[in-house]
Amino acid sequence: MAEPGASVSDPASAYAGPEEVAADVRLSEAQKISALRQWAYDVRELEVAEEEGMGDHDGDILRRIQIVLAELGHPVDSDHVAPSKQHSATD
Repeated sequence: MAEPGASVSDPASAYAGPEEVAADVRLSEAQKISALRQWAYDVRELEVAEEEGMGDHDGDILRRIQIVLAELGHPVDSDHVAPSKQHSATD
């Protein structure tokens, strides 16, 4: 597993799934939330690329990230996000 700083900035390369982020005792709750939100942003970027005929991704990962965020007490507020797939890295 990568160092905590790298885990937050590129969680997809450091963890097999969002559940591992939540279980990582080396990360504070704020770091876990930041890592999961970054991962969700990255997944949305991949969705846009896929729609444009580039790349392929696991469509289930975003749902799993949202579940883990909710379990950590930080659900995604889908009523207050920008009308794009990217939203923001802090949604």
